[in-house]
Amino acid sequence: MNAGMSKGERTELGQLIRKQERVMKAAASERSAKLMAEFEQQMDETFSFNDDAIWKQAVDAAKEVMAQANRDIAARSTALGIPPEFAPSLSFWWNDKGQNAVKSRREELRRIAKRKIEASETEARTKIEAMSLSAQTEVIAHGMKSEAARVFLERMPSLDSLMPSVTQADISALLPVSRMGSQMLLGTDS
Repeated sequence: MNAGMSKGERTELGQLIRKQERVMKAAASERSAKLMAEFEQQMDETFSFNDDAIWKQAVDAAKEVMAQANRDIAARSTALGIPPEFAPSLSFWWNDKGQNAVKSRREELRRIAKRKIEASETEARTKIEAMSLSAQTEVIAHGMKSEAARVFLERMPSLDSLMPSVTQADISALLPVSRMGSQMLLGTDS
């Protein structure tokens, strides 16, 4: 951008930047919905043992062993005088969803995915707003004529200076040391 930008050009650019920000935020919301739908689709995926030769071979072998075991159980039940309709037996099923077949597991995964996607969208929205602000600031700066205005703009504090990082040592220093805790640390018994 050149410093000779007219007031009308700056106004139009500012409007365009704000429109672009709105569109990008809407796209971020749409992306969140798409990511959640993709996650749900992955979680609902099933796997048939017929889809893989090794799985099919394993299932067929298990069915053969189970059939023999059920014949043995039936023979023993007859010997014990248990009528066939009341006799115990083994059952076999293929779990085509793994742990995702359990409702509580799906709910837990869904909660975690939703929080992660929401955090990602929040981060994207913040970056979009920062990009918009940066572009708007640059446009406005090109219209500033006085040195005082430029100096004021340059003196705006950064977020890092307003919100310094927090360490465990900083937080620990805020807590009073308990007598019991210090004795345990020092290994004293008094």
